[in-house]
Amino acid sequence: MTEKNSSRFSRWFYGEEDPLLGRVEMHPQKEYVEEEASVQERMREHQQLQEKVYDMEHNKKLLLFNKAYRVMAVIFCICLIAIMLVAVSYLPRTGNAANPDNNEVSERYITKGLQETGAVNIVTGMILDYRAFDTFGESNVLFIATITVLILLRIDKKEKKEDDSPDSSMTQSEAEANDRIYEPKNDLILQKVAGFLVPLIMIFGIYVILNGHLSPGGGFSGGAIIGAGLILYLNAFGFAKTERFFTEKTYKWICFGALTCYCLAKSYSFYMGANHLESGIPLGTPGAILSSGLILVLNICVGLVVTCTMYAFYALFRKGGF
Repeated sequence: MTEKNSSRFSRWFYGEEDPLLGRVEMHPQKEYVEEEASVQERMREHQQLQEKVYDMEHNKKLLLFNKAYRVMAVIFCICLIAIMLVAVSYLPRTGNAANPDNNEVSERYITKGLQETGAVNIVTGMILDYRAFDTFGESNVLFIATITVLILLRIDKKEKKEDDSPDSSMTQSEAEANDRIYEPKNDLILQKVAGFLVPLIMIFGIYVILNGHLSPGGGFSGGAIIGAGLILYLNAFGFAKTERFFTEKTYKWICFGALTCYCLAKSYSFYMGANHLESGIPLGTPGAILSSGLILVLNICVGLVVTCTMYAFYALFRKGGF
């Protein structure tokens, strides 16, 4: 230790001098004060500019634009009303025998639907046989909608790094930990009621799907019923128990299998029908559970897709994952 440092240490030791005095006190941050003043000045300039731009009394361009906007809006409404009136004038008169609702298409559905499709329910025979291609498109729309929501709401499964900002999106583990706050806290009444109702709801949904070609119902309504049962089970027992049998992988494989089965089955049927070939698919006895050709299989496929879609939407909106 040098003589100078030794003397400074002795003065500090005996209380004659404080080497930190004047060095650790807070001082005004001049740069910050100046920056804050400049920000306030820019805000005042921006506010003055806005007042000048939106000054309705002195801004001639804005006044002209508002007048032109109102005139164009009126012209657009008049044109739209005129187009609709002209279109309505071309509609056939009510009760006319040549109306589309009295043409040969609907007559074919009613008179030969049972013979050609084997389905007692005419509506099911129409949407899953005559118009099965449209129904396949609707099923794909449900799947695409779920995938879109998954892309928008999906949270990162990876853990955060040390340099990540605290405002970054939650990880999967953080979301699940946060979601456990909303898990049922041993709600005995809800769990007992759900334990009684969920099996009944599932059985009824399966019944509606399997009997869609015999009575009102089918894949869409039955799938909605089973999906509601899954959501009730989830609210009663939580994600921890539900994920024992329904996970993201389960959803993917069920939807993929159902849509693939639907596509292959109807592609074969369309190809044989377009070439006037015998498909070899028996229609069975009308009124029996195993009848109507491929309609029963297609109803099951649609029901599975609708079930998965309903549950997936709820799970994604709740915690960003299954």
